[in-house]
Amino acid sequence: MAEQPHAVVIGDIEVARRTCSELVAHGFAVTHLPHPTDSEMRVALTQAVRAVAVLVRGDVIALRYALLVEHLLPEVRLVVTLFDRTVAEQLVRVVPNCQVTSPANVAVPSIIGACVGPDVLAVSSQAGEPTMVLAAGEGIELRQWSRRGWLRRLPGALAGQVRPHDAATRFLFIGLSGLASILLMDWSLAVTALHETGIRAFYIATRVVATVGPGDAEAHAPNWYQVVSSVSMLLTIVFTAVFTAGVINRLLSSRSIGIIGSRTIPTRDHVVVIGLGQVGLRLCIELRRLGISVVAVERDPRAVNLRLARAAKVPVLIAHGEDRGVLKKLSLHRARALAAMGAEDLDNIEVAIAALALAPDLRVVLRAGDGDVITETRSLFKIGEVRNVSALTAFAVALGLVGQTPRAVYARGHQMGAIPWAVPDAGTILDAELHRPSSRCDCGATPDV
Repeated sequence: MAEQPHAVVIGDIEVARRTCSELVAHGFAVTHLPHPTDSEMRVALTQAVRAVAVLVRGDVIALRYALLVEHLLPEVRLVVTLFDRTVAEQLVRVVPNCQVTSPANVAVPSIIGACVGPDVLAVSSQAGEPTMVLAAGEGIELRQWSRRGWLRRLPGALAGQVRPHDAATRFLFIGLSGLASILLMDWSLAVTALHETGIRAFYIATRVVATVGPGDAEAHAPNWYQVVSSVSMLLTIVFTAVFTAGVINRLLSSRSIGIIGSRTIPTRDHVVVIGLGQVGLRLCIELRRLGISVVAVERDPRAVNLRLARAAKVPVLIAHGEDRGVLKKLSLHRARALAAMGAEDLDNIEVAIAALALAPDLRVVLRAGDGDVITETRSLFKIGEVRNVSALTAFAVALGLVGQTPRAVYARGHQMGAIPWAVPDAGTILDAELHRPSSRCDCGATPDV
């Protein structure tokens, strides 16, 4: 009789609890250590252990545990979840037998598939060129991702330029529009009433906007023109103050939305991502890489990922995503999909309901199943496509620990599937072996806070 393989799972988050159950289903004897000390690690990591999973919050903590595992049990099969790619690359360089992934890397291909269309199970870039995983009867079909040309993206990109998106930007546009209107009006009056040439009329109009008067044109100007010029100069003072206030506000604030350029809010065929955590940020970056316009909404103006989003040229609106007034600004009726990727299940459900109230035909993808309140996500499929990030990650981690690291995992209804690395090129139809998500283990791990 073969000896039962032994595995150690480190961590108390939802992914760790589900991975523990997944490994038990694969026939492993599992030791689950929620918050192990160094001495507990030495006791647990015996020569009988064949695989170790480090699934904790915080890249630094995960790095320390991974290095300790390698020190105590060299060359053991090790899977670690890390978000920072630089840290991940250094860990793999130091510990070659280590596989590094993250919930964002695992779940985002499936989330993108749900955003793209009803028959798209995932869009994966793991093998270089993006590949779509399509439902083909009972199996799946791999097809190369077709990126839209710039001509098809141009109307949506142009429509998002020079549009106010908050009070400060509206002040800037009001001031600028007022100054431009006064300039145009005075130029027209100088041409028609004073019979000046175009260039001379422009000179007179700019003097009025600069509040220094029309100059020597006053000598032969009618009284009504002098009154109009005086009123225009007074209005110019007001519009200049409003415009200056808008400019200073934009210069001093750390805004993540531009007035022109790539960080403007798209208006058509885009994806709205609510929540800029690890999953939301990676989703935005991958969507842009695929040529899909995206805008993110984050409620916390001090969120750590805002800096990374700006570097990736992702427009981010600081607001509450469940606010219908905010959602109206995002052109949901012309959007491709909305992805509610917040950390709290109930918040994502609230966002989905508010979005569907504004755009009933909108494709909605929501992250759910991580919290203690909602452990069964089947009822949520009436609202939108549900992606359980923890269940997908646990499925991928367990496959990695048993030596079957997947190229990508996907959700199909209430089940999950995996695509192995050794698959033919795009255009191939494969059989689908589906797997039901495992429940949480009962190892006494403390719930998420």
